[in-house]
Amino acid sequence: MRSPIAKEGFIFIIPLAFLAAVFYSLGYIWLAGLFEGLFIFCVWFFRDPERTIPVEPKTIVSPADGKVVEIVKESDKLLPNDNYMRISIFLNVFNVHVNRIPIAGKVEATRYNKGKFLNAANHKASLDNEQTAILLNNGTTQILVKQIAGLIARRIVCYANKGDEYNIGDRFGLIRFGSRTDIFVPEGTEIKVKEGDKVSGASSIIGYLK
Repeated sequence: MRSPIAKEGFIFIIPLAFLAAVFYSLGYIWLAGLFEGLFIFCVWFFRDPERTIPVEPKTIVSPADGKVVEIVKESDKLLPNDNYMRISIFLNVFNVHVNRIPIAGKVEATRYNKGKFLNAANHKASLDNEQTAILLNNGTTQILVKQIAGLIARRIVCYANKGDEYNIGDRFGLIRFGSRTDIFVPEGTEIKVKEGDKVSGASSIIGYLK
């Protein structure tokens, strides 16, 4: 059985639970309440629920939970050409922050850029913020996914390495706390979301490949 909490969360959850218990035992109720509140928040933040993954052919699923904040034409040095659309998903602190693989395929390349920590809802964040990118290849199509740190986020976790193979919807990392995930899909993709839509990682359909 997979834990319903991402393993990266236990470094926060266990000490907070211990401190809450210690302060309760010492009679410092307000301090105990503070740490109990932080404990509850971290348990909620690092939740990692199972998802029903669509099985339709050529499906692209959302790489993250959150709100679609921008859909624009844009490329990247890792992509083979300029004919790509970027779909940006903003994650607030109440969203699930585990990232998911949008299509089955092989990791062709990865890249880490150290950068700024602008508000992840700011459209400049996609270019300027600290980020990790992975390029996926399913044999016919290449799709890029970026994990982007935000104003509060100070830690990007990415499990993916060059040469790794993934199934659609597999977990490949997370960002803590408050962040953004971008997905670059080829022009001509039948995009099924629009700005303002709420999406769920691995279960919401972003679009269909040509």
